[in-house]
Amino acid sequence: MKHEFRYHLLASSVTFIIVAIFWVIFKVDTPSILSLFLGIFIGSFILDIDHFLFWFFLKPNLEESRLARAAIRNKDFKSIHKLLKASHQTHHNLIFHHYFFQVILVLFSFFVFTLTNNTFVTSLVVSLNLHLIIDEVIDYSNNPKTLQKWLFAREESQLPAKFLNRYIGVFSLFLVIFVIFLIISQL
Repeated sequence: MKHEFRYHLLASSVTFIIVAIFWVIFKVDTPSILSLFLGIFIGSFILDIDHFLFWFFLKPNLEESRLARAAIRNKDFKSIHKLLKASHQTHHNLIFHHYFFQVILVLFSFFVFTLTNNTFVTSLVVSLNLHLIIDEVIDYSNNPKTLQKWLFAREESQLPAKFLNRYIGVFSLFLVIFVIFLIISQL
């Protein structure tokens, strides 16, 4: 989990720097760059709300769910982080970490880019897509079966593990398109 946060921060930082460099070259105003920063970094971690939904609504009777609720009640953020670190690999039935959500997110992203120039919203959408790709690449490189398990949870038929790299490739291509859209959105 610790390394996963690092990967998300690194990917978000690289995305921010790339877009910001283009925007500085083309003299985009400073408030837009601040909105870019906020959107990218908030979006980097917002999908991890899934784990809290898992504890509170999907599996509230698990021991780890009881521990999470107690830690949150006591505002013991260190314990929450430790619990999340210890248990996040066992959370397969998440709402946002699912192929169906990813498909909806890509469609929604195209919708957002065609309807608004709001920097915060567009950078948030890019960051949400980036978050899912990072999680998929990490799990695919560690164990494709783990990725298959959470990506296609609640599905009777699943994409075979040998095609997961193509799946990730297609959604990575969408991410590149969204980053390009983000760059040109303020030019």
